[in-house]
Amino acid sequence: MSPVLVGRTAEITVLDDALRDIPGAVLLGGEAGLGKTRLMREFAARARAAGARLLAGGCLELGSDGLPFAPFTTILRGLVRDIGTDGVAALLPRGDTSGLARLLPEFGEPESDAATAEERARLFELVLVLLERLAAERPVALIIEDAHWADRSTRDLLAFLVRNLSGAPLLIVVTHRSDELHRTHPLRALLAELGRVERVRRLDLAPLGVREVGELAAQLLGHDPGPGLALRLHERSGGNPLFVEALLDADGTLACELPESLRDLLLAGIQRLPEDTQELLRVAAVGGVHVDHALLAAVSGEDDAALSRLLRPAVAANALLVSGDGYAFRHALIREAVHDDLLPGEHTRLHARFAEALEADAALMPAGRRWVAISHHWHAAHDALWALVSAWRAAAESRRALAYAESLTMLSRVMELWDQVPDAEGRIEAPYAEVLRQAAAAAEIAGEYGRGITIAKRALRELPEDGTADRRRLRAALLEMSGRMRHQLAKPGFLEDLREAVRLLPDEATAQRARALTALATYGRLTTDIRSAQDAAAEALRIAVDIGDATAEADARITLLCADMDYEHGLAQLADAEEAVLRSGAHRIVMRFAVIKSHFLEGAGRHAEAAEVARKGAVRAAEFGVQRTQGAFLTINVAEPLLSLGRWDEAAEMLERGLELDPPITTRTSLQVLSGELALARGDLAAARARLASSRGILAPQKRWTKSQDTFAVLRLEMGVLLAEDRPREALEAAYGLCDQAGLPDGARYAWPVLVLGTDAAVRAGDPGAAAELERHAAAIQVRGSAQEAWHRTFRAGIARLRGEDDVCAWDEVAASWEKLGCPYPRAEALLHAAQAALSAGDHDAAHDRLTEALELTGTLRAALLHERLADLARRVRRPRRAGGGAAAAPLGLTPRELEVLRLVADGHGNRDIAAALFISAKTASVHVSNILGKLGVANRGEAAATAHRLGLFDEPA
Repeated sequence: MSPVLVGRTAEITVLDDALRDIPGAVLLGGEAGLGKTRLMREFAARARAAGARLLAGGCLELGSDGLPFAPFTTILRGLVRDIGTDGVAALLPRGDTSGLARLLPEFGEPESDAATAEERARLFELVLVLLERLAAERPVALIIEDAHWADRSTRDLLAFLVRNLSGAPLLIVVTHRSDELHRTHPLRALLAELGRVERVRRLDLAPLGVREVGELAAQLLGHDPGPGLALRLHERSGGNPLFVEALLDADGTLACELPESLRDLLLAGIQRLPEDTQELLRVAAVGGVHVDHALLAAVSGEDDAALSRLLRPAVAANALLVSGDGYAFRHALIREAVHDDLLPGEHTRLHARFAEALEADAALMPAGRRWVAISHHWHAAHDALWALVSAWRAAAESRRALAYAESLTMLSRVMELWDQVPDAEGRIEAPYAEVLRQAAAAAEIAGEYGRGITIAKRALRELPEDGTADRRRLRAALLEMSGRMRHQLAKPGFLEDLREAVRLLPDEATAQRARALTALATYGRLTTDIRSAQDAAAEALRIAVDIGDATAEADARITLLCADMDYEHGLAQLADAEEAVLRSGAHRIVMRFAVIKSHFLEGAGRHAEAAEVARKGAVRAAEFGVQRTQGAFLTINVAEPLLSLGRWDEAAEMLERGLELDPPITTRTSLQVLSGELALARGDLAAARARLASSRGILAPQKRWTKSQDTFAVLRLEMGVLLAEDRPREALEAAYGLCDQAGLPDGARYAWPVLVLGTDAAVRAGDPGAAAELERHAAAIQVRGSAQEAWHRTFRAGIARLRGEDDVCAWDEVAASWEKLGCPYPRAEALLHAAQAALSAGDHDAAHDRLTEALELTGTLRAALLHERLADLARRVRRPRRAGGGAAAAPLGLTPRELEVLRLVADGHGNRDIAAALFISAKTASVHVSNILGKLGVANRGEAAATAHRLGLFDEPA
């Protein structure tokens, strides 16, 4: 089991709120394994820490067969152990415990063998009185688990207690398995009835998401499982924590077979059904997690009436759910357990029947997945010939449906079965080399680059180097794909592959040569040989225009734009590329342009437009089946402008979504860096360090053969972490690494922020001599567009600050530049420096005005690191004089920060609330409160608040 609770923050918050707002009740439901007991354990610990008394009991599976009041008996037994029978008696009217004798023998014998209605009512009242008097001493949390097994008496007593909650600080929490509540289950009606009672909350546990499953796996393994394993684990477990724990082997791999304990749990409900229903469920399990009614009827041979009669018990027991025109197993693992229970002969026979039924009637399954299903069933039935033929058709069907991962799976099956089928080439009317080419292409689009490279290598070995023109073109296509995929995995040799692809297509005015030249230009520009890249792109454009190929033309125009990104004069070039893209309409080009256009707009300082273009592109990526590749990259292009605009919560959501897609290594670097920078800005230094370490590991192999914007990004995050750790000298040395990155395309966009950080590091390190070195690097960098102009102004003001020539007006101009671009964070940084300059000049009023504005910005952003720096400076600034000539200092000798804290104290806030409001630690808040008490000469917070109100320090609440 995981040592910590994962992914239940919202549910814990609801329970904490319920405990704070007692009296009340919480009805907590969820399927088996979702973590109700684990959540109760966490809540119990928190409730005890808050000073509450815990009373807990659980219903037994045999509760309805002779174990009435089981949870209350457990609770009473624990209470007797704690305070003794005399202690319990002292809490009851007249000390009479005989009414509780039916629950616990320690209280004597029941008055009669058969309980009368009066005795039952008296028992209920005694339990209520006992709980209320316990709650009079301190709050009580009463937890009743597994109420789906509760007997009639327990349900009635629970209903009585919930309906009669009075003013006593008592919280009742009742848990139940929602999957056990069949349509006629008696608890269903009770839950619906209690849900309408005032102060009762319904809470349903949902499965964990992909990210939360990854966190749980990390806790179980002791290391990050990686997004790939997290995705597979989530898919198979359905986000059920118990299933995650059962399916994850100790070596960090996913279990191939269901563990026996899990299989028994999954099959328990199935085995209680009638035998005929179980038999039909075994047929349905062969059809998959979801099976249509018509298909099940065709395979089983049952008519509609018989089918409905046999399935009704399974639906009533929640084993099957009605889903559209068919049925779905409640959980994929239930279906897997039922399917694995088939005998070998049953397995082969039923899969063959499904394949035959689907081949015979195309209406039984929608186009787009019919041949995939047919191939699956023939393969499971061990018929190699028809599995291969149907897999080939399924690959084409999936490709048309933009399901590239499924297409790759089907082509992999063709390759697997090729040697088992005589005359396989004649059966599918295609040579093996073509199968490999299609498989490599599908792997590239699906983002399975490792597999794609392996398949391409295998295909190249099949083709002679001195073959016919057609074979030469096929080799060129495979080499081009291999080169692109090698780059995506940060593997060396990608340029060699691309150059060889161009060499194999000499002097051909064809779309294929234009594509190969474009690919060479696209990736060649990252090696600082921009001139050669531009030449290749220009040749590709000439060929595309000559042959009238809009797709090749659009590709070449996009590459020319990227080779020398000009944010000041490049709009016309962008428009020409967009016009060609619209003429082309090719999915690959449309997606590539969405990436480049959003990138260009962000670099040009048009952040909102950039975010919108990238967001629309991400939607289309899902439609085109390239969500894991271009879709993941576009999450970067959504998040980056959102960060610029100060919409940090939205950006964080996009970054998480991108990482959950298990993107290629180069995309993952950018996601990690942006996520790390956001964590750093919000004061989470540990998370920033972790992201930095991960980014370095991703980037390490890439550094051997290429430079890219990722190099700058990792350098930027590294400097930020070093500055946060108060290691400015090392941060400055990192900035000097810029000299190794000269000549990169679009390098200025990423170099300016690093140089600005360098000036800040030099100031903190007390090294004015660094100005000359930083200026030397800056002299080689162009300034293109309004965003780069803002960075350049920031850099120049930073150099003046480094030389001791700080200028308030210069920093005000910087702040105005960032305000015009809609970027609140760098604007707040500029206001901080302006305030520092004003303070150095002795102008406290000017410093106060700029700090007030900056604090408002960072407070909205929740930028804890910068907010604390601003607050520290604000403490040293005198309050501005009032219009009537009042005193410049804060009243009663308080600092501005202490005045903020006193305002919150006067409004009744505790240290934790003050810390959250002012973005400081609870310990710091406590220190401020202590200082305030000393300056005001009062003994406690209440007296401090009274003094503030008496003096009228605050006209309105904070």
